[in-house]
Amino acid sequence: MGKLEGKIALITGGNGGIGLATAKQFVNEGAYVFITGRREQELAAAVKEIGRNVTGVQGDVSSLGDLDRLFAQIKREKGRLDIVFANAGVAKYAPLGSITEELYDSIFDINVKGLLFTVQKALPLLPDGASIILNASIVASKGFSANSVYSATKAAVRSFARTWTTDLKDRRIRVNAVSPGTIDTPGLSDLLASSEVGEQRKKMIANSVPMGRFGTAGEIAKAVVFLASDDASYITGTELFVDGGIAQV
Repeated sequence: MGKLEGKIALITGGNGGIGLATAKQFVNEGAYVFITGRREQELAAAVKEIGRNVTGVQGDVSSLGDLDRLFAQIKREKGRLDIVFANAGVAKYAPLGSITEELYDSIFDINVKGLLFTVQKALPLLPDGASIILNASIVASKGFSANSVYSATKAAVRSFARTWTTDLKDRRIRVNAVSPGTIDTPGLSDLLASSEVGEQRKKMIANSVPMGRFGTAGEIAKAVVFLASDDASYITGTELFVDGGIAQV
């Protein structure tokens, strides 16, 4: 039997990168997974790639109407949720002095508002003893330049893991954050390719990691499986860094 045998899980932003890798790992461990994504074509491709025990629901986590539609479908089709991986997020960068209201709203609406209401609206479907995992980031612990708004959203996510642990303790619902370091995903590749420094910056980042390389989406997925499973039965409110050591030294 897999570590998540018989579990019903939701992964927001499950149509690519860390979310897709985690969905595959969840299914391999015996779970049935609902994944969300904003782009219908990518979502359909992800469902096809996962292959079994998966339902794709198109929607934007920053839209409360989309979230209501998502949870109504989960309730109708499965009746409950055992695991929530609130993964959907965006990264945009601007140095202080160049931050626009549009940039601020676009990041906070998805990374903070969307994550908060994903979890809150999931609560009626969660049995006692369920597991919630929030996708944070090492940027909440580091002072990278031009990252102030993005880093602030991830600091909020880290804080949610603490406060929701106490809010939900009577229901024995565990809430933890996973904090990836620099992970080799299509989104990161696009971001670096669009920057002036390109491959040079990629090498510089990799060299700053004690393990000397970027992480993989699969390595994050394995950490999320651990936090979702009974292997982590006495772990709540914590932040699990999966970062090759970059935020630790």
